[in-house]
Amino acid sequence: MTAQRHPDGPVVVVGSGLAGWSAVREFRKLDSITPVLMITADAGDFYAKPTLSNALVQGKAAAQLVTTHAEKMVATLGVTLLQHTHVTGIDVQTQEVHTQSKGSFGYRQLVLATGAKAIRLSFTGNAATEVLSVNSLDDYATFRAKLKPQARVLIIGAGLIGCEFANDLAASGYVVEVVDPGASPLASLLPLKASTQLRESLEALGVRWHFGTSASSIDRVNDDYVVAFASGQTAVVDVVLSAVGLRADMTLAQAAGLATERGIVVNAQLQTSTPYVYALGDNTQYASASAGVSRTMPYVMPIMAAARALAQTLTGTPTDVQFALMPVAIKTPALPLLVAPALPGIQGAWVNVQDGIWQYIDVHGQVRGFILSGAQTSRRAEQAKLVTA
Repeated sequence: MTAQRHPDGPVVVVGSGLAGWSAVREFRKLDSITPVLMITADAGDFYAKPTLSNALVQGKAAAQLVTTHAEKMVATLGVTLLQHTHVTGIDVQTQEVHTQSKGSFGYRQLVLATGAKAIRLSFTGNAATEVLSVNSLDDYATFRAKLKPQARVLIIGAGLIGCEFANDLAASGYVVEVVDPGASPLASLLPLKASTQLRESLEALGVRWHFGTSASSIDRVNDDYVVAFASGQTAVVDVVLSAVGLRADMTLAQAAGLATERGIVVNAQLQTSTPYVYALGDNTQYASASAGVSRTMPYVMPIMAAARALAQTLTGTPTDVQFALMPVAIKTPALPLLVAPALPGIQGAWVNVQDGIWQYIDVHGQVRGFILSGAQTSRRAEQAKLVTA
């Protein structure tokens, strides 16, 4: 095995999102002595990223979403934080991290928590580059500043984030349209009946849908954006928001020669293809021994499980991360939803067993996932007990 070149150096964490701070917090529960260096391209303030898509109805500005400022995180966890610092490369041979403005740092162990970037679609038109996306506090601040009272907003994408923003915007008094090439909202996650219920619930808030088509061009005409769809229709709006999903940020990992697929490939102990380098969070493709497949898991609960296991491994007790059933709460108050999808590769079908309850039944008749809507979301524990791991 490759020798550890900096055994007395710090544990270096790249990224200050939920994954980065969670890894540090769990590590500090087990080791209060080893130096920890966190490098982040932003301020490093701690906030819950899922709150970005339901903050408008609460009347919150970007600064109000911060739960703990970076200075307090540093003092509480005893770390060195390099703010507004861009990592330009990783040398896995010398085991060093290079930055644009602060020099290079040797690491005893390196944790990549670089998250994911918003997918950017290409459009024609003179305003093609003016499409917004919200993937950070700064993004949210920019988006909020564009929203004048009763602004007309076009959301591109009817997936999880698109639907959450549609609900938040419509409930806050904005005029909302959504365009998506699919046939219904959350089409890849929900069975048709549940998807239809969500569609109708958001329509009741005033959301207007454009399904079966996509945005092709975006032009600025006077003070408006005129968005042309592939179907020939147009939308005239004040703001265009892209919510077509995220892509794991693998830039540093790929440049360093680490194995990547849909994310940075890690084993059950979260080690990458290179010794002493680990990853967790939205940038990571996790090994999943139980299902025999690996997968990205861009949600909060997997990050917490990964952080706990990684802390054990970093402090000398190699530990496999175990992912229990982790239902995802979709923040659409017009129709509350709780989704526990089956693992990838499991063959079966969704069965509507009761009003507001769907179970994913595999070819052997076993329950492998569930969806709860409306008042039935309170039956999470009951349904979870029925699921075969």
